[in-house]
Amino acid sequence: MTLPADPPPPKPKLTAEARRAHEAERLKIIRLRMLIGRAPSERDLTTPATIGATLDMSPGEALALLSRKQRREGDLALLEAIAIRLGLLDPT
Repeated sequence: MTLPADPPPPKPKLTAEARRAHEAERLKIIRLRMLIGRAPSERDLTTPATIGATLDMSPGEALALLSRKQRREGDLALLEAIAIRLGLLDPT
């Protein structure tokens, strides 16, 4: 006879301020992806290789960054740098 396993500890809840900051970052990422995503179509870049070359990334990395659903640490900074490099944002 085996004993039941202990339930996992509950996840710590985010404070209201942390939730607002997380949501603001998520919205910035969405806006930047949309802004950068329009640039290849406006510049007639249709293949993954040309999009990757324009963003100075491998084609797989560029497409994953622009299309992934789950954000990763560092996505916001990378997207801002790409938008500045493409002339879509003013460096501030």
